Amino acid sequence: MTLADIPEVVVIDRLSFSLPWPERSYRYELTENVAARLLVAEAPASPRARVVGYVGLWLLVDEAHISTIAVHPTERGRGIGEALLLAGLDLAARIGAEMATLEVRASNAAAQTLYRKHGFAVVGRRLGYYKDNQEDAVLMTYPELRQRLPVREVEGGR
Repeated sequence: MTLADIPEVVVIDRLSFSLPWPERSYRYELTENVAARLLVAEAPASPRARVVGYVGLWLLVDEAHISTIAVHPTERGRGIGEALLLAGLDLAARIGAEMATLEVRASNAAAQTLYRKHGFAVVGRRLGYYKDNQEDAVLMTYPELRQRLPVREVEGGR
Protein backbone atom coordinates (compact mmCIF):
# COMPACT_ATOMS: atom_id res chain seq x y z
CA MET A 1 0.00 0.00 0.00
CA THR A 2 1.13 3.52 -0.74
CA LEU A 3 -0.24 6.89 0.31
CA ALA A 4 -1.84 7.16 -3.14
CA ASP A 5 -3.90 4.01 -2.40
CA ILE A 6 -5.50 5.42 0.75
CA PRO A 7 -8.59 7.06 -0.83
CA GLU A 8 -9.58 3.75 -2.46
CA VAL A 9 -8.78 1.79 0.70
CA VAL A 10 -10.98 4.13 2.75
CA VAL A 11 -13.90 3.56 0.35
CA ILE A 12 -13.53 -0.22 0.72
CA ASP A 13 -13.24 0.15 4.49
CA ARG A 14 -16.46 2.18 4.69
CA LEU A 15 -18.31 -0.33 2.50
CA SER A 16 -17.02 -3.26 4.54
CA PHE A 17 -17.17 -2.27 8.20
CA SER A 18 -19.63 -0.56 10.51
CA LEU A 19 -16.64 0.95 12.34
CA PRO A 20 -14.27 1.95 9.53
CA TRP A 21 -10.84 3.40 10.16
CA PRO A 22 -10.47 7.11 9.42
CA GLU A 23 -8.15 8.10 6.60
CA ARG A 24 -5.63 9.47 9.10
CA SER A 25 -5.24 5.97 10.60
CA TYR A 26 -4.04 4.57 7.29
CA ARG A 27 -1.67 7.53 6.88
CA TYR A 28 -0.29 6.87 10.36
CA GLU A 29 0.13 3.16 9.64
CA LEU A 30 2.10 3.90 6.46
CA THR A 31 4.23 6.78 7.67
CA GLU A 32 4.74 6.40 11.43
CA ASN A 33 3.91 2.92 12.72
CA VAL A 34 7.14 0.95 12.29
CA ALA A 35 5.31 -2.26 13.27
CA ALA A 36 2.74 -1.94 10.46
CA ARG A 37 2.79 -3.66 7.09
CA LEU A 38 -0.01 -3.02 4.59
CA LEU A 39 -0.64 -4.72 1.26
CA VAL A 40 -3.20 -4.06 -1.46
CA ALA A 41 -4.68 -6.15 -4.24
CA GLU A 42 -5.15 -4.30 -7.50
CA ALA A 43 -7.25 -4.95 -10.59
CA PRO A 44 -5.98 -3.56 -13.89
CA ALA A 45 -7.82 -0.41 -14.97
CA SER A 46 -7.08 2.69 -16.96
CA PRO A 47 -5.22 4.93 -16.34
CA ARG A 48 -3.85 3.06 -13.28
CA ALA A 49 -4.61 -0.07 -11.31
CA ARG A 50 -7.64 0.05 -9.03
CA VAL A 51 -7.40 -1.18 -5.42
CA VAL A 52 -9.87 -4.02 -4.82
CA GLY A 53 -8.74 -5.16 -1.38
CA TYR A 54 -6.17 -4.76 1.36
CA VAL A 55 -4.68 -6.41 4.42
CA GLY A 56 -2.86 -4.83 7.34
CA LEU A 57 -0.74 -6.44 9.99
CA TRP A 58 1.39 -5.40 12.90
CA LEU A 59 4.58 -7.20 13.83
CA LEU A 60 4.72 -7.24 17.63
CA VAL A 61 7.89 -8.97 18.82
CA ASP A 62 7.40 -12.48 17.32
CA GLU A 63 3.66 -12.17 16.63
CA ALA A 64 1.89 -10.87 13.55
CA HIS A 65 -1.50 -9.40 14.35
CA ILE A 66 -3.79 -9.06 11.36
CA SER A 67 -5.30 -5.66 12.06
CA THR A 68 -7.61 -5.39 9.06
CA ILE A 69 -8.55 -7.16 5.85
CA ALA A 70 -11.27 -6.33 3.36
CA VAL A 71 -12.28 -6.71 -0.28
CA HIS A 72 -14.53 -4.34 -2.22
CA PRO A 73 -18.09 -5.75 -2.18
CA THR A 74 -18.24 -5.97 -5.99
CA GLU A 75 -15.06 -8.08 -6.02
CA ARG A 76 -15.90 -10.61 -3.29
CA GLY A 77 -16.09 -14.30 -4.06
CA ARG A 78 -13.12 -14.21 -6.43
CA GLY A 79 -10.44 -15.37 -4.01
CA ILE A 80 -8.98 -11.91 -3.43
CA GLY A 81 -9.44 -12.02 0.34
CA GLU A 82 -7.85 -15.44 0.48
CA ALA A 83 -4.89 -14.25 -1.61
CA LEU A 84 -4.46 -11.22 0.66
CA LEU A 85 -4.59 -13.38 3.79
CA LEU A 86 -1.95 -15.74 2.39
CA ALA A 87 0.26 -12.86 1.23
CA GLY A 88 0.03 -11.31 4.69
CA LEU A 89 0.92 -14.58 6.39
CA ASP A 90 3.84 -15.15 4.04
CA LEU A 91 5.14 -11.63 4.65
CA ALA A 92 4.79 -12.09 8.41
CA ALA A 93 6.76 -15.33 8.31
CA ARG A 94 9.50 -13.76 6.17
CA ILE A 95 9.95 -10.86 8.61
CA GLY A 96 10.25 -13.13 11.62
CA ALA A 97 6.81 -13.71 13.10
CA GLU A 98 6.39 -17.04 14.89
CA MET A 99 2.59 -16.87 15.09
CA ALA A 100 -0.34 -14.82 13.83
CA THR A 101 -3.48 -13.60 15.59
CA LEU A 102 -6.67 -11.83 14.62
CA GLU A 103 -10.11 -10.97 15.89
CA VAL A 104 -13.24 -11.56 13.83
CA ARG A 105 -16.87 -10.81 14.55
CA ALA A 106 -18.67 -13.78 16.08
CA SER A 107 -21.34 -13.42 13.37
CA ASN A 108 -18.84 -13.48 10.46
CA ALA A 109 -19.01 -17.19 9.66
CA ALA A 110 -17.57 -16.77 6.15
CA ALA A 111 -14.39 -15.12 7.43
CA GLN A 112 -14.00 -17.67 10.23
CA THR A 113 -14.31 -20.48 7.67
CA LEU A 114 -11.60 -18.89 5.51
CA TYR A 115 -9.28 -18.45 8.48
CA ARG A 116 -9.81 -22.06 9.64
CA LYS A 117 -9.17 -23.30 6.09
CA HIS A 118 -5.72 -21.73 6.29
CA GLY A 119 -4.66 -22.97 9.71
CA PHE A 120 -6.18 -20.56 12.21
CA ALA A 121 -7.81 -22.00 15.32
CA VAL A 122 -10.24 -20.41 17.76
CA VAL A 123 -8.49 -19.74 21.07
CA GLY A 124 -10.85 -17.38 22.81
CA ARG A 125 -13.53 -14.75 22.73
CA ARG A 126 -13.43 -11.04 23.51
CA LEU A 127 -16.81 -10.17 25.01
CA GLY A 128 -18.43 -6.98 23.74
CA TYR A 129 -15.36 -6.18 21.62
CA TYR A 130 -17.14 -4.30 18.82
CA LYS A 131 -18.33 -0.92 20.04
CA ASP A 132 -21.10 -0.40 17.47
CA ASN A 133 -23.26 -3.27 18.76
CA GLN A 134 -21.26 -4.89 21.59
CA GLU A 135 -20.78 -8.03 19.48
CA ASP A 136 -18.17 -10.48 20.66
CA ALA A 137 -14.95 -11.04 18.76
CA VAL A 138 -13.62 -14.52 18.18
CA LEU A 139 -9.87 -14.63 18.79
CA MET A 140 -8.03 -16.89 16.36
CA THR A 141 -4.36 -17.80 16.13
CA TYR A 142 -2.09 -19.40 13.59
CA PRO A 143 0.70 -21.17 15.49
CA GLU A 144 4.09 -22.03 14.03
CA LEU A 145 3.89 -19.41 11.30
CA ARG A 146 7.53 -19.82 10.34
CA GLN A 147 6.68 -23.27 8.96
CA ARG A 148 5.04 -21.41 6.04
CA LEU A 149 8.51 -20.52 4.76
CA PRO A 150 9.56 -22.77 1.88
CA VAL A 151 12.40 -25.15 2.54
CA ARG A 152 15.39 -24.03 0.50
CA GLU A 153 17.87 -26.52 -0.75
CA VAL A 154 21.38 -25.57 0.26
CA GLU A 155 24.16 -25.91 -2.30
CA GLY A 156 26.04 -29.16 -1.80
CA GLY A 157 23.00 -30.95 -0.37
CA ARG A 158 23.42 -29.70 3.19
